[in-house]
Amino acid sequence: MSEPLLQIKNLNVRYGGIQAVRELSLDLNEGEHGTLIGANGAGKSSTVRAIAGLEAFDGDILWDGTSIKGLRPEALLKQGIVLVPEGRGIFGRLTVLENLQMGAWLRRDTRQVKHEIAKLFSRFPRLGERQHQLAGLLSGGEQQLLALSRALLSRPRLLILDEPSMGLAPIMVENIFQVIRSLSDSGITLLLIEQNARLALEVTDQAWVMDSGTLPYQGRSAELLQNDRIQQIYLGEIPV
Repeated sequence: MSEPLLQIKNLNVRYGGIQAVRELSLDLNEGEHGTLIGANGAGKSSTVRAIAGLEAFDGDILWDGTSIKGLRPEALLKQGIVLVPEGRGIFGRLTVLENLQMGAWLRRDTRQVKHEIAKLFSRFPRLGERQHQLAGLLSGGEQQLLALSRALLSRPRLLILDEPSMGLAPIMVENIFQVIRSLSDSGITLLLIEQNARLALEVTDQAWVMDSGTLPYQGRSAELLQNDRIQQIYLGEIPV
């Protein structure tokens, strides 16, 4: 059996005297879709920022069997680790089209990039209609679609989505999760950070429940979805 694409070993992330992540370990196999769920302040975003090279940490993170500790975000991007951060992180003063082109800045297959952008505009007509408009003028849901589309143009091996549904109207949440569901046949490895635990568990294979920087629960997403304790604490349901 091949080793996991992503291995996190005894990860600790601190902000001064506050420890956000405590001795966290997890493995994510290539092509697998995993999710980290939990309340605000549980340490989810700190974990993925460490993976993406945006936070210093103790412990180790292995990518394809090699430690990536100390590597800068741009070096990790070249290796296929792509983060769509909480808050979307689009370039508000660039147009929609320019944002998408930025997603493909490492690629040299210009003709194929243009083809993929055209396909994105066909799939998301609102982005196509507004391709020459400043991205900062888009609605929150449109910005999230843009951020996700830009990330896909970079051809990630690992796509990390940090709270993609935050602050969005229900119809836009459904649109975003339709895109996430469609990734199941793409071969892209996915790590989804999401407060909407039910949605996250429904679209992933593997799940880790984070609380105060630790992982009290983990397992197959379908099994955790049926777990009485998870339903009570994280799904807000009372099992019958």
